[in-house]
Amino acid sequence: MKLIVGLGNPGGRYNFTRHNSGFLALDFYFKVSKASWKDKPRLGAIFGQIDDVLFIKPQEFYNETGSVVREYMRYYKIAASDILVICDNFDLEFGKVRSRSSGVSGGNNGLKSIDAALRTSDYARIRIGTGNDELRQKMGDVDFVLSKFTPEEKAKLPEILSMVTEKINNFIK
Repeated sequence: MKLIVGLGNPGGRYNFTRHNSGFLALDFYFKVSKASWKDKPRLGAIFGQIDDVLFIKPQEFYNETGSVVREYMRYYKIAASDILVICDNFDLEFGKVRSRSSGVSGGNNGLKSIDAALRTSDYARIRIGTGNDELRQKMGDVDFVLSKFTPEEKAKLPEILSMVTEKINNFIK
C-alpha cells in the first residue's frame, strides 16, 4: 500500500492559496481519475482510495501535519519509502515541478513536521513551484504563502497539475 499526502490548510478561506498546492494537486488527480473523496474524515484527514493507494489531505494546519501522516503510516503499516508528499515551494519558480525520492525539508514547515513525526526524511516528495519574487517581496513570506494565485497563475494551474499527476502516477508504478 502507498500513501499520497497533499499538504494544505483546512477551511474554505485557504482554497486556491499557494500553501494549498498539495490539496489542489490531489483534487485535480481525483477529478482526472474520476475518483471521489470519502464523506467523513478518518484519522485526522480527508481521504480517498484508488486501488491500493491511499490519498489524504490532513485537516491539521500545514505546519502540524506530521502527526496525521504518522497515524496513517502506523495504522496501515506503510513504509516511509511508500509515502509521497506534495507541497508548495516559494523558492522554486512558479510552474516548476520538482520530485525527489527523499531529501531535506528545505525550510518547508510542513515537511519539517513530517520529518519530526516520522523520524526520517526518507519519503518521496513533489514540490510545486509557487515563486513570484515581486509579489513575495511586497507581502512577506507568511502573507505570500497564504495568498491566492494571480489570475495569470491560476490560468496555468491545469498544465502544472497535469505534470504533478504524471509524477504521482510514476510514483505509484
